[in-house]
Amino acid sequence: MRRFLGLFIILVFIFVIIIPTVIIEGTHLLESPVEVKSGENLVRVYLHRSDTIEIMPMEEYLVGVVAGEMPASFEMEALKAQAIAARTYTYKRIEEAKKEPNKDHPGADICTDPAHCQAWASDDVLRKRWGLMNFWRYKLKIREAVRATRGMVLTYKGELIDPVYHSNSGGRTESAAAVWGGNIPYLQSVPSPWDKSAPHYLTNHSFSLDELEQKLGIKLNTAVSSLPSAQNSLIKVKKKTATGRLKEVQIGDKIFDTVKLRQLLGLSSTNFTWQISGNKITFYTVGYGHGVGMSQYGANGMAKEGKKFNEILGHYYQGVKLRIIKN
Repeated sequence: MRRFLGLFIILVFIFVIIIPTVIIEGTHLLESPVEVKSGENLVRVYLHRSDTIEIMPMEEYLVGVVAGEMPASFEMEALKAQAIAARTYTYKRIEEAKKEPNKDHPGADICTDPAHCQAWASDDVLRKRWGLMNFWRYKLKIREAVRATRGMVLTYKGELIDPVYHSNSGGRTESAAAVWGGNIPYLQSVPSPWDKSAPHYLTNHSFSLDELEQKLGIKLNTAVSSLPSAQNSLIKVKKKTATGRLKEVQIGDKIFDTVKLRQLLGLSSTNFTWQISGNKITFYTVGYGHGVGMSQYGANGMAKEGKKFNEILGHYYQGVKLRIIKN
């Protein structure tokens, strides 16, 4: 009995302490730890649906973020990559809130609105989404992804990066400069062929010309919709990015930045074409999201090919390093 107990203790030590340490030490992105003042492992979260602020332990908060941002069915290495990106994003927002409170949630570091910060899902939401049978299985899986990467963040030249991410890039990510202006060295365009397997790789959005006028605040010559030349005359491409996405288009007599146009029309991405039929226009989009930083479906595709979380992050965030924040 004593021999069995001794063997059990040795095995627990190996699997809980030794193996995770070897894995972390072996990641080529890893740098020396960075010190953080006590208390910074707590995060003030603005729950936008209930209009309340809750203070949460960082690692517990991240379980809800990963569950809210990425399908729980994804590969473990993709979930780990998401956990690190989300942790980095959160610490970056905490840094910014200390310098200047965010005007949209001045009493909190971050919010749960994915359109503004990053998604977060409560246990009640997850039970409804996953069902009681899958709740504990998926929750434990995501908790393990967060635990296995505890304290890990991404840095560039010693500073926390802004690790933006999106669902899928449509085959190639976009640079931050092309979307938001201003070059960011670690947010450059990289190939992401794994995105083609994503469920929202190709989507379409249809509007009547009257709806288009109302949504965009423009006036169209609807008579042109019956003419063969309408395909080219109604919308004109003014600028494209280096990846072929549309940057500026003219609709009627008004020029739109496509990032703004995407918001106004609810398009899946700025990589689109269109077709006019009678009084209806249909936009055909490739990819889902702004296209900058890590593609979540790309991360899962890389994980399926055997890539580890550090390789995934190193692909989508160029020149970054992994560091461990001491709690």
